[in-house]
Amino acid sequence: MARRPVLLIVAVLIALVGTSLIVLYVQGIDSRATAGQELVEVLTATDTIDPGEEVSVAQEAGKFEKTEVRREDLVEGALTSTSSIADLVAINTIYPGEQVLAKKFGNLGAAENLIIPDDKMAVSVELTDFERVAGFVNPGAEVAVFATALSPVRLTPDGKEVKLGSVTRIVLPRSPVIGVGTTSVTSRTTKTEEGEETAQVAQTILTLAVTQEEAEKLIQADRGADLTFALLTGDTKTEDGPGATPGDIFPETFRNLP
Repeated sequence: MARRPVLLIVAVLIALVGTSLIVLYVQGIDSRATAGQELVEVLTATDTIDPGEEVSVAQEAGKFEKTEVRREDLVEGALTSTSSIADLVAINTIYPGEQVLAKKFGNLGAAENLIIPDDKMAVSVELTDFERVAGFVNPGAEVAVFATALSPVRLTPDGKEVKLGSVTRIVLPRSPVIGVGTTSVTSRTTKTEEGEETAQVAQTILTLAVTQEEAEKLIQADRGADLTFALLTGDTKTEDGPGATPGDIFPETFRNLP
């Protein structure tokens, strides 16, 4: 009979331990579920801050404010105040809603220079608004560069030139934009059924950070083809390939040609 109380006590202890383990397990699930959801304070821009603009001037104009973001959305290096950059100027354009990063500020002389990665070089090309995603490409963005050759020429073994059909293919799968120059207006003439039409087209110089091999491809494409930039996200997938020809767009039409 004396064994029954002992067994009862053991059963109670086992139940308590089991309950504790369940509570700890549930708490672990809650912790994992809420990880990164905690709100933290960060400094953001309320208006565009231009390169060369002093932090003190931007602050007086009300271009900074503290906001709360989820911890998982916090950008590495984001500031919570302007105290560490109070005597500096912006060296890149900072846009409304953007988290304020210390690396985007420097001394006045630095604002006149491009920030080029140590293993890259800067190469500039001039594009219209259409070719640069309607003006949405800005410093800090990543782009894919496509080239369209309208009438590429191939030499045959006997030295004759043979014109090939137009082709569009990717030149640079992913490159960072480190500078956007001023926009100028130029005239562009196109042929129509009624004759020629001349229109005023806005063109802007964009600068990319590239390797030597990428620079060679970009310069060659810029000299011999029409360039188009595609704005990328962090999850966008790009890859080199054979490109697209008119036959890929209109397969039935080209299949029936003699």
